[in-house]
Amino acid sequence: MNQYLSLSAEVAEALENHKPLVALESTIISHGMPYPQNVETAKNCERIIRENGAVPATCAILGGKLCVGLEPQQLEYLGKAGQAVTKASRRDIARLVAAEADGATTVAATMILAKMAGISIFATGGIGGVHRGAETTMDISADLEELAQTDVAVVCAGAKSILDLGLTLEYLETKGVPVIGYETDELPAFYTRTSGFKVDCRMDTPQQIADTIRASFGLGLHNGMLIVNPIPEENSMDPDYIGQVITQAVAEANARGIHGKEITPFLLGRIKDVTGGKSLESNIALVYNNARLAAQIAAAL
Repeated sequence: MNQYLSLSAEVAEALENHKPLVALESTIISHGMPYPQNVETAKNCERIIRENGAVPATCAILGGKLCVGLEPQQLEYLGKAGQAVTKASRRDIARLVAAEADGATTVAATMILAKMAGISIFATGGIGGVHRGAETTMDISADLEELAQTDVAVVCAGAKSILDLGLTLEYLETKGVPVIGYETDELPAFYTRTSGFKVDCRMDTPQQIADTIRASFGLGLHNGMLIVNPIPEENSMDPDYIGQVITQAVAEANARGIHGKEITPFLLGRIKDVTGGKSLESNIALVYNNARLAAQIAAAL
């Protein structure tokens, strides 16, 4: 076990007794939603995972320790601290550990912690990807590189629709990352169920997905897998409307010179404001939906 890793009692017991586990990120708590919805959402995700036969393992860096499994007071701390907590990706982990500092883990960092702890399944909202205009800015999320090299399966509602979805799929194909659609042939677009872009294959049961994960990791291919799970129909937003809102938010970000790790929280915040909170409701619904599917896959695995 890595000397910097700190497991909660629940996670340690689950690993020892070979119970199914699902990793969860913490950036969605500190940077993805306002308080108190962020803490409520985190606790509900953990509850949903337990109800579906698995053990939740929310990840974060606290006091320089790589924490896998958080206590309620730690979730509360991250929720209240918000963006004052460092948004931690792969490049940030070592310096936060050395400084005994705090960090909320992104998709990439959560994959790393999950792999260290021996957890194969991770549920999140949406992954990062190739940003619009990346052909000139080279703004490509570290999430994609992590999927290319860390064998953890990520369940999400597709890539965030603030991104260039076509280029994101092309990048994943280049890196050899399989994109599996759960009950869909198309890449979901986070707030909406379809994007017009095809996934690599469709699977209709958690067991099918679990069997594929087992085969991939058993072959020693050393890459992750992306399982895309469309937002529930009743929570899906109108594609034309949300598309216009996103275009407006991206233009505002460009005008303000916002880029890098600051751009996603800015865009999600602007979209929430313009939609009167409807986008936040959709975001929460799709996170719950992903937690449920991830737990079912973990139990099957």
